[in-house]
Amino acid sequence: MEPETTPHTTGADLLALHALRCAGFSGTVRLAEVTGLSEDETESELIDLAVSGLVTRTGGAFGGWGLSGAGRAAGAARITAELDSTGARPLVERAYEGFLELNPELLDLCTAWQLRLVDGVPTPNDHTDADHDARVLDLFSDLDQRLAAVCADLSARLVRFGRYRVRLAGALTRARAGALDQVADGTASYHAVWAQLHEDLLVTLGIPRY
Repeated sequence: MEPETTPHTTGADLLALHALRCAGFSGTVRLAEVTGLSEDETESELIDLAVSGLVTRTGGAFGGWGLSGAGRAAGAARITAELDSTGARPLVERAYEGFLELNPELLDLCTAWQLRLVDGVPTPNDHTDADHDARVLDLFSDLDQRLAAVCADLSARLVRFGRYRVRLAGALTRARAGALDQVADGTASYHAVWAQLHEDLLVTLGIPRY
């Protein structure tokens, strides 16, 4: 039986380190969005991690932060330790199973967003068919409501998973307001955040992606 615990809040330094593992090479602004920390706090944590040799910083217009080999190993070890110290492994395993049930539907919806049938032929979606786009967005909303239950279970034990709900809902809101790249194309799109949640679950449970 799982021990009953209060929700666990991950420390800011581990949030920043883990965000790089899940989101990949990123600038400070993007990492602040991933973690929910302020930009100043995010940068401060990243600088401390860089001093410790766990992250690297690349300058220039296309620069950003990345994990070092030591940082990748340390982040994985700390996330595993957090999971086991909170007794949340069985819960996260169940949530991962629920996520996997939904994942094929997400992939199909992204395809439906990027392609539509024209005279029976799959054609790149130029978004001139408002009815098609509205139907797909409605299906995304339905999927999102079912994912919400998975995220609620996760964040009830590990608070950091609650950030995904904020980001996914935000992406759908922006898409419905006309920012069409927020479905499957932008770095803050629904699909991008979904992929980060997938990576988070894999890393948290220590499951190799391939």
